[in-house]
This record gives sequence, C-alpha cells and structure tokens, in this order.
Amino acid sequence: MNSNKRKIFLAMCVLPALILFTIFMLYPIGKGFMMSLYEWSGISGEPVFVGLDNFKALLNDRYFKEAFGNTFFIIVLFPAITITLSLFLAVVITQSKLKEKNFYRVILFFPNILSMVVIGVLFTYVYDPSIGILKAFFEMIGLDKLAGLAWLGDSKLVLWALVITMVWQAVGYYMVIYIAGLDGISPSLYEVCYLEGASAWQKFRYVTLPLLWDVVRVTFAFFITGALNLSFIFVTVMTKGGPNGKSEVLLTYMYKQAFTNSQYGYAMAVGVTIFAFAMILALIINKLSDSDAREEKRVKRLQQKGVI
Repeated sequence: MNSNKRKIFLAMCVLPALILFTIFMLYPIGKGFMMSLYEWSGISGEPVFVGLDNFKALLNDRYFKEAFGNTFFIIVLFPAITITLSLFLAVVITQSKLKEKNFYRVILFFPNILSMVVIGVLFTYVYDPSIGILKAFFEMIGLDKLAGLAWLGDSKLVLWALVITMVWQAVGYYMVIYIAGLDGISPSLYEVCYLEGASAWQKFRYVTLPLLWDVVRVTFAFFITGALNLSFIFVTVMTKGGPNGKSEVLLTYMYKQAFTNSQYGYAMAVGVTIFAFAMILALIINKLSDSDAREEKRVKRLQQKGVI
C-alpha cells in the first residue's frame, strides 16, 4: 500500500514537469521539423508540402553559408577564450594570496546581472569610432591607427568585436562555476605538490585540471547554447547583421527569413539545421572530452602490448 502511494506521489510530482516539457519543448521541436517540409508565409494561405526542397535550397544559399561560417567562428572562438580566461581567474582568485577575493568575484560577476540588451547598447558606444571609450583609450596610449577603427563597421573586425562582448558578459559566470569546483579539491593535494617542489603550471596540469575536468565538460554544453543565443542577441542589438551581412549568424538569418521575408518554412529548415548542428557538435565535444574513455583505451592498448 505504501509502495503504491509512493509511486502515485512520484507520478504527481513528475507529471506537471513532463506536461510543461512536452508543451514548450517537444511539441515546438516536432512542429518545427514538420514545417520545414512546407512552403508557407507564416501569415496567410495554406502550407504547401515541398518535401526536402527547403533543405536543398540551403545548399545553394550563399547568405546561409556565410551565416553558418560566422556562427562556427563564434562557437570556436568564444568558448576557447572564455574557458581560458575564466579558468585563469578562478585559479588566481582561489589559490593566490589576494586580500579582496570577494570583491573581485563580485566585480567579475557583475555583467551577468545586466540585461543582454543593455550590454549590447553599452558596447555599441564603447566601439563607437567618434565618441567611444575604446577610441579615447587608444588615443591616450598613442595608438592613433587603432583609435580610428570602426570596430562594428569593419567586415574583418566585427566578429572579433562581438566575441569580445560575449566574453565580457560570460566570463564571470563560468569563473564562479569553476571556483565552486576548485573549492571541492582537497588542499592536502596542493601541500604535497609544494613539498615535491612542483611549479604552478605542474600543479594546474596534474592536479587542478584533472580534478576539475568533469565541471569543465559540463560547461561545454552551456557554451554551445550560450554562443548561439548570445550571438543572436548581440548581433540584433549591435550590428543587425552588418556590414553587408558579415556579422549575420544562423539565428538572426532564421529570424529574418521568418519575420522579414515571410518564408516561414524556409526559416524552419534553417532552425532544423541549427538544431542538428548543435546536437552533432555537442556529441563530438562530449566524445573528445571524455577522459575516462580515453584512459580506458590507453590501458587496453598497453595491455595488448604486454606493458601491463
């Protein structure tokens, strides 16, 4: 009797979440996949089934290819810089003898309490070639050539400017996650390193990084979704895809196809492509970052060679 009551209680707890997940996640995903096979304006008229024609059109769409390349650039560069910087800051704050550690944590985490739109507008003024803070800074240190650059108007610089904005917004968040992981590492391990005369790099490589690796792996998934979402917000606020589409990303391209060009079915095909791309990338990263699997393969190879 008690067992049945427990099962009913668990079902009642899980059911609301399952219903909400189905309504707001599974149904939209399924509907998006279905609508990608149709041609429809999204406003009037009946959807016309076109099969895979929308996906075939993507292969010949140079604007889609450019948006895909820009997205890939951001997904590679943004995590690489953010992981490196946030890990460095987390290690410095937790393992150094800084007196105002909590102060630095608050300052570095501060961008996360700001609206994304506010940050986008703020950095639009930072990069402004006439009145921007960056211009004034370069003039102050004598770099007049850099002071005259239009960071958001130069096709070669605009993606870098967007990535820097994204890193500024995200680095404090991931730093806090890594600090939480570092706090779980026993101080006795670092004491042993000190007694053995290990350098700071050796402590990081052989103690900190291996014990923190599971936390870093989890953040990889956050980086993929974060890069897609942040790029959409900042491109929309700061560049609108300019100059000449050089900062267009997949989500902004999908949005324009749906709500500007009234090509709803084609936009859903772009959305399905984004979904598939993110899933494949997440699986690849998860596979490559699985240290346990790599160690198991290494042991098997050594066993086959008779080393162990």
